[in-house]
Amino acid sequence: MSGTSSPEAVKKLLENMQSDLRALSLECKKKFPPVKEVSFRRRQVKALSLKENSSEVVQPFLMGCGTKEPKITQLCLAAIQRLMSHEVVSETAAGNIINMLWQLMENSLEELKLLQTVLVLLTTNTVVHDEALSKAIVLCFRLHFTKDNITNNTAAATVRQVVTVVFERMVAEDERHRDIVEQPVLVQGNSNRRSVSTLKPCAKDAYMLFQDLCQLVNADAPYWLVGMTEMTRTFGLELLESVLNDFPQVFLQHQEFSFLLKERVCPLVIKLFSPNIKFRQGSSTSASPAPVEKPYFPICMRLLRVVSVLIKQFYSLLVTECEIFLSLLVKFLDADKPQWLRAVAVESIHRFCVQPQLLRSFCQSYDMKQHSTKVFRDIVNALGSFIQSLFLVPATGNPATSNQTGNNNLGGSVSAPANSGMVGIGGGVTLLPAFEYRGTWIPILTITVQGSAKATYLEMLDKVEPPTIPEGYAMSVAFHCLLDLVRGITSMIEGELGEVETEYQTTTEEASSPTQSSEQQDLQSASDQMDKEIVSRAVWEEMVNACWCGLLAALSLLLDASTDEAATENILKAELTMAALCGRLGLVTSRDAFITAICKGSLPPHYALTVLNTTTAATLSNKSYSVQGQSVMMISPSSESHQQVVAVGQPLAVQPQGTVMLTSKNIQCMRTLLNLAHCHGAVLGTSWQLVLATLQHLVWILGLKPSSGGALKPGRAVEGPSTVLTTAVMTDLPVISNILSRLFESSQYLDDVSLHHLINALCSLSLEAMDMAYGNNKEPSLFAVAKLLETGLVNMHRIEILWRPLTGHLLEVCQHPNSRMREWGAEALTSLIKAGLSFNHDPPLSQNQVIKTLPFFKKNTQYKLFLLHIESLIRTAFQCLQLVVTDFLPTMPCTCLQIVVDVAGSFGLHNQELNISLTSIGLLWNISDYFFQRGETIEKELNKEEALQQKQAEEKGVVLNRPFHPAPPFDCLWLCLYAKLGELCVDPRPAVRKSAGQTLFSTIGAHGTLLQHSTWHTVIWKVLFHLLDRVRESSTTADKEKIESGGGNILIHHSRDTAEKQWAETWVLTLAGVARIFNTRRYLLQPLGDFSRAWDVLLDHIQSAALSKNNEVSLAALKSFQEILQIVSPARDLDKPETPPVVNVPVPVLIGPISGPGMSRPFVRTDSIGERLGRYSSSEPPIITDELEDLNLWWAAWNTWYRIGSESTKPPITFDKLTFIPSQPFLTALIQIFPALYQHIKTGFNMDELQKLGVILHSAISVPISSDASPFILPSYTEAVLTSLQEAVLTALDVLQKAICVGPENMQIMYPAIFDQLLAFVEFSCKPPQYGQLETKHIANAKYNQIQLFAPVTLNYVPFAERSLEVVVDLYQKTACHKAVVNEKVLQNIIKTLRVPLSLKYSCPSESTWKLAVSSLLKVLSIGLPVARQHASSGKFDSMWPELANTFEDFLFTKSIPPDNLSIQEFQRNENIDVEVVQLISTEILPYANFIPKEFVGQIMTMLNKGSIHSQSSSFTEAEIDIRLREEFSKMCFETLLQFSFSNKVTTPQEGYISRMALSVLLKRSQDVLHRYIEDERLSGKCPLPRQQVTEIIFVLKAVSTLIDSLKKTQPENVDGNTWAQVIALYPTLVECITCSSSEVCSALKEALVPFKDFMQPPASRVQNGES
Repeated sequence: MSGTSSPEAVKKLLENMQSDLRALSLECKKKFPPVKEVSFRRRQVKALSLKENSSEVVQPFLMGCGTKEPKITQLCLAAIQRLMSHEVVSETAAGNIINMLWQLMENSLEELKLLQTVLVLLTTNTVVHDEALSKAIVLCFRLHFTKDNITNNTAAATVRQVVTVVFERMVAEDERHRDIVEQPVLVQGNSNRRSVSTLKPCAKDAYMLFQDLCQLVNADAPYWLVGMTEMTRTFGLELLESVLNDFPQVFLQHQEFSFLLKERVCPLVIKLFSPNIKFRQGSSTSASPAPVEKPYFPICMRLLRVVSVLIKQFYSLLVTECEIFLSLLVKFLDADKPQWLRAVAVESIHRFCVQPQLLRSFCQSYDMKQHSTKVFRDIVNALGSFIQSLFLVPATGNPATSNQTGNNNLGGSVSAPANSGMVGIGGGVTLLPAFEYRGTWIPILTITVQGSAKATYLEMLDKVEPPTIPEGYAMSVAFHCLLDLVRGITSMIEGELGEVETEYQTTTEEASSPTQSSEQQDLQSASDQMDKEIVSRAVWEEMVNACWCGLLAALSLLLDASTDEAATENILKAELTMAALCGRLGLVTSRDAFITAICKGSLPPHYALTVLNTTTAATLSNKSYSVQGQSVMMISPSSESHQQVVAVGQPLAVQPQGTVMLTSKNIQCMRTLLNLAHCHGAVLGTSWQLVLATLQHLVWILGLKPSSGGALKPGRAVEGPSTVLTTAVMTDLPVISNILSRLFESSQYLDDVSLHHLINALCSLSLEAMDMAYGNNKEPSLFAVAKLLETGLVNMHRIEILWRPLTGHLLEVCQHPNSRMREWGAEALTSLIKAGLSFNHDPPLSQNQVIKTLPFFKKNTQYKLFLLHIESLIRTAFQCLQLVVTDFLPTMPCTCLQIVVDVAGSFGLHNQELNISLTSIGLLWNISDYFFQRGETIEKELNKEEALQQKQAEEKGVVLNRPFHPAPPFDCLWLCLYAKLGELCVDPRPAVRKSAGQTLFSTIGAHGTLLQHSTWHTVIWKVLFHLLDRVRESSTTADKEKIESGGGNILIHHSRDTAEKQWAETWVLTLAGVARIFNTRRYLLQPLGDFSRAWDVLLDHIQSAALSKNNEVSLAALKSFQEILQIVSPARDLDKPETPPVVNVPVPVLIGPISGPGMSRPFVRTDSIGERLGRYSSSEPPIITDELEDLNLWWAAWNTWYRIGSESTKPPITFDKLTFIPSQPFLTALIQIFPALYQHIKTGFNMDELQKLGVILHSAISVPISSDASPFILPSYTEAVLTSLQEAVLTALDVLQKAICVGPENMQIMYPAIFDQLLAFVEFSCKPPQYGQLETKHIANAKYNQIQLFAPVTLNYVPFAERSLEVVVDLYQKTACHKAVVNEKVLQNIIKTLRVPLSLKYSCPSESTWKLAVSSLLKVLSIGLPVARQHASSGKFDSMWPELANTFEDFLFTKSIPPDNLSIQEFQRNENIDVEVVQLISTEILPYANFIPKEFVGQIMTMLNKGSIHSQSSSFTEAEIDIRLREEFSKMCFETLLQFSFSNKVTTPQEGYISRMALSVLLKRSQDVLHRYIEDERLSGKCPLPRQQVTEIIFVLKAVSTLIDSLKKTQPENVDGNTWAQVIALYPTLVECITCSSSEVCSALKEALVPFKDFMQPPASRVQNGES
């Protein structure tokens, strides 16, 4: 109402109104009296009530408009506008006005004035709402679609303004209500109908308007804008875009509007895009039934604008929808889309490329989600393939572009020949900036300022037809996209990285000095900071990982194609920034890839530089990846670029072929490379290799040579054609040289790690240059050496970091055959040393420990001379020492003897000459002999000197300090000697070690008795065990590399050709020596307090040696073990102190005699030594070895033995050529130790120990032989001989068994365990033991030529198993009645074990096995069955009987087939074995049926029955069939069956029943066979019957005759009447057989019929009624 607030304004308004009404009444006086009347009346209205009465005030004007008279209408509309502008129109009046305007519009009157009125009405106040508002808007829309152009455009502008007004009202309304907090109304579901009710009036209008705009664009009827007659999509989309662009907050703040965006706008956009998606340019439409709608430029372009706004403003709301839009955009870049569509799509993408934060959101929302589209990656890749497609001319046959028509190359590419007049002038330099690649020329247009995305075609809202795109436009936009993308991403990430680093610094600074209260808070913020950084870093890495491949592909191609210096500069800058960024983020692959691209650009095309072709990044040059299903090949650089050649030079190669040319672009790339190294050296890491290698080659081609200090200056090539340089490059060269020097000077600012990378790269470059310079005296490349020098000179302040690698490498250079190389190596080294010495170091160089150890002047010539001089002095000095030791020892004061020992030892350790070392060890032996001979004198002198020194020390109040104190001085002298020899025992040279070891142990052995008793403690712990520890450590860590020769021309035997094998010899020698001392000097060592601890340590050493993976060491360890176990308590004669103690050592020879200088040397002693020995026996009470302690020692030895056994025989998990398998001699030695050890521990040896022993024996026997050793160990597989290991195992068990036999009663419970062990061995006859996962072969079946060399081979276990079985039988014969043997079911176990070979029979690996098994079974049963019967009542043997029955069954009716080559005699012998078994049954089992379970007897009967009839085997030939039917066996079965069926011994009714049943079955079976034979004979006519059937009938006939014979022999009362009836019933059937044609059958039939004569008797006369 501000318009009417001042009195002047009101007065003026009233005056105006009066004049308007007056004019109106005048106009209407004649024609329209009612109007005149009303207007006259309204002239009386007062100003105060204008607004309240506005309806009446307006009425005359409305009526005036109703007249439709132009003049009156114009007058009225002007008056109404005046009222409206003064805001005195009420809601009702406004409604009336709009209705009146509608009528005018329908009559097409005053259209422009109408639009003006609507605009004034809506902009000056807010009274118009709801339907009135919608009517006003529709009115404007209707006017927009009139025929008149002016009206049209004015209406369009009005609509736009009105739409804006509606939304501005809503924003203002929100502003007014901002402070009032409303309770949000819960919206049910997602329906927009309900949600409208919660909106305020202006918001509701805006909502309805926007919703209807969506409806109209979708070609649906509007809900609110009633009365619309027509609408265009283009206009609708423009309106939607302007609302979305101008009022984003409305959609973001109101969920109703957000809902519209999601549910209406996005689906609408996707729907309208569909023609663009489906359309394929050039594809024939006849294939699809419905023609595809063509894309329409105005709609498509506006849709892309809408999409841009949606993504820019509402990305956070529409994540999923934006994914679809972005994917569509990427699709629009495809080569088969129309050129204008590709152009607007690339413009749209450019809009996103300048917004890095938006790109970051894409990456976070899509690329980093697991199952989402990789949108960001796709955008970059699409740009790359887009650029590539512009270069691909259809003639290349690319499937994506082959059917393109000529006008669809985006105006982007013109083939060069057609355009050559414009492009090429002399020298091929282009006039216009352009890209040119393989004949395709594309100009570069200036389209936009860097960093902004100004679109051309997205702004063409007035165009209906698609525009023609100028040549090169799309390429230029895409190029800018890439540059802006790189610039945006890198600046964003580097900015954030910088923030993180500064924040991190501040938090750490604060954390370092926190106040007590805020400490916790700071820690919290630091950890939050950490989490935030982790999240950010993940995003940065993903962004780079997603885009680098696509970027690199596109940029490399553009770099190759660029003919414009500015464009090249931009591309290189982009590659450099990306490389630096990847470096900062630690992404090595991508960093190297970008650097490789720059390096390749620097060098001539196809330049052979290995380092670039072998890096991971280089693989990208021929990597193919897929973008939107379209395959894109990364194009490798071409050589046809039209670049100006600025230099010609020789390539750096061993054999340079011709010359190479450098272009201005190469130089430009080189500058970029230098820039990269200079500014970003800290992040290059391993890429220094690439950078420096490239620079080296460029420097070589340009002919730069090193000068003093390492700087490079232009110089002439020494040979070959001179380098040709243009003036342009000549002026550049000093600059390049200067930049190169500055680059290496700036290395002083690199951190230590980066400096290391730089030096490593330079060293490896230099090594390559050295390799190249071998064998020729051409000019070598000195780039790397020069730059190493430069780097060293500027980094003197951290000399300790670089000195070792730098000088180490330069020393190698100094020894190179190429003279120029040597000169420079020496030059560089001397310069560095001078600089190093003159530099003011902190701390001073003399105090720097690191530098002291470094090779400062090693290769200096003067130093060499000095060394030679020193060596000649050493030889002279040693000759002097030899003279002293041989001639002057007796004249020397005793106090100096220790010095002599030290000096001799030092010469031994001297590593220049082996002869000196070995001779000095001889001198030490001579010295020890001298000590021994002059011991008494030396001891006295030393004691005197000691007393004197002690006195002086006490006077001064200091403690006497000397080595090995408090041992007596003479003993200390010996200990020094031993210590020196001990040091020499671990010398690096094998010969020295061997000599020193032999000398040490000989010395201790020969002269050790001179030591005080207590000194032995020091000898054991400080000398011997210390030495063992060092030798063990060196042996286990020794190198396994082969040593070719032993210096000079000495050849090395294969058993000593590695350091490891040489140390093994030392270990063997040392361990044997220590063990020998323990053995021979035990009477001295045992009285020492900690002998048992020493014993444990020695056992530990033996164990670790025995378990070493070296056969020599492990076997020697066991020899030492045997040696210390063969000790017995020494028998000493206490009455004769002068005689040395004699150690009584019985040595059972197990492996072989153990040699060594033990007590072999005769002792020459003076009295004092005799007295000393006397001390051990007379002055102290005689030492009686404590039995209990002794026992503990033996048990410790047993535990060691068990550990060695269990560890060494444990099978490895996997097998290959290197798998260590313990040797047979080792295992044999191990098992042979047990008997000797057992003698000492047998009192406490119980079942647990026995089980442990069993495990070891079983494991040891299972170990295979490595096949290289098998021919020496294995007997020929035909010999049945045991290996020594198998012998040892059986011996061990034999020792044990004998001990149990004579031992107490409680030991006899061990018998069953021994049986179990032996029976386990017996099983090996059929199933060799498994060794881990190893596939074992039975050597009985494997010839040597089948055995793979170095594959482990299983032994022939058959002889061993058979010997074990003999032992079992032998042992069982002795122990069958023992309680433990009965209780533990040993007999059953034996039977069970024997059942395996017996059931296999002919299938056994060896035939002897089953025969031995049978004989063993018979022997065992002959002893065991009486025992079993004896214990029948106790039930201990119940489970044995079924096992026995099954064993008989499996053996007598075996399933295995006899071999074909079995002779008849052999078969008969085998049958006799079967007969023996049946005889056993008849003599040992059946007579005692009442003591035996009935089931068992039943099984036996069934078996005999089966044997009597079913013994036919089908596999024999006809000639042998009568023999092979086992007739003897059948007969025996029959007779046994019958004998027990009808014997007088039947004691129980059940036995008789069993027999009768068996007999009846037998007879019935015979009857059936006869009947069937007669039947078949009759049917077959003259054809003979099958042999099998004839055999069967013959057998039955023989069985019948046998049966009748047996029946006759039996007591008549034992034969059942039924049986006779069945026998006689056979007679008629037999008679019927006489017609048979077979002579064999006839003879058998005769035999069967003859016995029937005994049944032929006259019939007995019947007695009837007492009369005959």
